[in-house]
Amino acid sequence: MTRPIITLTTDFGLKDQYVAEMKAVILRICPEATIVDISHQVDKFNVKMGAFILAAASAYFPKGTIHVAIVDPEVGTKRRAVCIETKHARYLGPDNGLLILAAKAQGIMHAYEIKNKKLMLPKVSNTFHGRDIFSSVAAHLANGSSPLAFGPEVDQLVIPEFAGVVKRKDMLIGEVIHVDDFGNIVTNIREKELGKVRVGKQVKLRFKEAEATMNFCMAYGGVEAGKPLALVGSHNFLEISINQGNASRVFKAKSGDKVTVYRS
Repeated sequence: MTRPIITLTTDFGLKDQYVAEMKAVILRICPEATIVDISHQVDKFNVKMGAFILAAASAYFPKGTIHVAIVDPEVGTKRRAVCIETKHARYLGPDNGLLILAAKAQGIMHAYEIKNKKLMLPKVSNTFHGRDIFSSVAAHLANGSSPLAFGPEVDQLVIPEFAGVVKRKDMLIGEVIHVDDFGNIVTNIREKELGKVRVGKQVKLRFKEAEATMNFCMAYGGVEAGKPLALVGSHNFLEISINQGNASRVFKAKSGDKVTVYRS
């Protein structure tokens, strides 16, 4: 029998014991689980960054993987705890947009609000749902529990602004969702959306504080060192880069900034 895979993505960091407590709960309920850390270094409370990291990594896991993601500034409030079923995986986390980029990319089939207290730890704190709710439910799911037992089906999920791209005539308006350690600017605009404005060999982009026309390339080395370029990165999002440089610094772009793509 294949060992169930459960991934963890959080903003908890590794200094404290929080991640270990989540793993302990999972292994106590489902000792056969293989637990994979996607990242625990998401910037604190940065739902957008967590959503990108989860979407980027989750596509490469085997079918049936259970993904637990916790970046939850509203923990303990009325925000919902949800399980989203896609054609490829199951996602557990707060209904705050954290799961949406990954889930939408795989095709959402069903979503359920997690309300069944029998699947949670006996005592649920107001501040650590990652341990008391999501880890426990993930382990029961890995043991074969049906999402139908979690709670009522959800008709609408929170769709954050960063998950949407607006098309207006010959332009796309998207958002910077991540800046990686190289300074590459990752947007929420996917390759299929670029086709709607028929991007050619060059593309014009406008950021909050800068505007530039650059080559649309297949790889970072498609221009000389120090020159800007646009490309579809390894996770199928439009990226703006500078060959051997830092695009984020040059264009003064940060996560959350609007980015407009024009057909040049």
